[in-house]
Amino acid sequence: MKLGIIGLPNSTKTTVFNALTGSNRPVGKQVTGKLEAFTAMVDVPDPRVDQLVALFKPRKTTYAKVSYVDIAGLGKGVGRAGLSGPFRNQISAVDGFVQVTRDFADPTVPHPEGSIDPVRDVAIMDAEFLLADLVTVENRLERLEKDIQRASNRDRPAVELELGLWPRLQQALEAEIPLRDLELTPAELRVTSGYSFLTLKPMLILINTGDQDQNPEQILTYRHANSAVATIKGKLEMEIAQLGGPERQDFLEGFQISEPGLNRVIRISYSLIGLQSFFTVGEDEVRAWTLRQGATAVEAAGTIHSDLAHGFIRAEVVNYLDLLQSGGLAGARAAGLVRLEGKEYLVRDGDIVHVRFNV
Repeated sequence: MKLGIIGLPNSTKTTVFNALTGSNRPVGKQVTGKLEAFTAMVDVPDPRVDQLVALFKPRKTTYAKVSYVDIAGLGKGVGRAGLSGPFRNQISAVDGFVQVTRDFADPTVPHPEGSIDPVRDVAIMDAEFLLADLVTVENRLERLEKDIQRASNRDRPAVELELGLWPRLQQALEAEIPLRDLELTPAELRVTSGYSFLTLKPMLILINTGDQDQNPEQILTYRHANSAVATIKGKLEMEIAQLGGPERQDFLEGFQISEPGLNRVIRISYSLIGLQSFFTVGEDEVRAWTLRQGATAVEAAGTIHSDLAHGFIRAEVVNYLDLLQSGGLAGARAAGLVRLEGKEYLVRDGDIVHVRFNV
């Protein structure tokens, strides 16, 4: 999973990036509008992996990974001319956005709009994204008129699908409706996949409340599909993220933080994007894998290695809780809890999967 961290200048976006990744990028007043991107990869915290490691005592442990991209240089006007090549390249690979907005005053870092107003700030970023998508749609509509004239009989169904889709996208964007609010068919989503639409990607609004405990719903309401709102104490969590394990836990308890912001952000992001985890286990390695919800056993096999998908025969599947309660694979098999599943089996979150294959 790859998430782009976005926000207006001086929104404390980099503070949140450091809090989530344990990085130590300099924070403070932003002095450049240049597009820049900084990436950090972190392990996905998962107590299930820890429990499986305690059981199997493997030589290697591999957690699922999430990449965060701190995208700098966004602000008013980014959407008017459409997306530049570098910016499009940065966002095309992200699965969703974490939009950081600020709900505390800091005289040393003045807000570019002159005051603190998360509702306004989110509206500004949304307007820029809507405008950028609208420019993309309008450019495609202009080219589509030429494509329909040149289309062969074989290509005409695809072009006709676009002729019905693009005006609908245009109408939604002009009405300030993000594209993720539309009910698009799988065929329509395939058409849009190459255009990196900003408003089609899932969005987590993350409000930096400074040192205050606040209910996100009391700060702003954001009723859109594949969207959520959460809060974080950015500076405090950034400082805690720099600490080691025991010391970090002491600080969390001392400040009455039930779990690190990273855990909450990842959990919410998995839900918005529609992801889940399955596991492979053994004495060599216990490993967590990321898979979309609704994926099949053969897709899970392909996530591990393409050869496993090509030579797929069956998958041995057991829920991790059943495995733990049985004391291991031998006990789970003896209790009849290990099932043989075919290619079309829908993998569930927490499944342990062993692929039988032949190549």
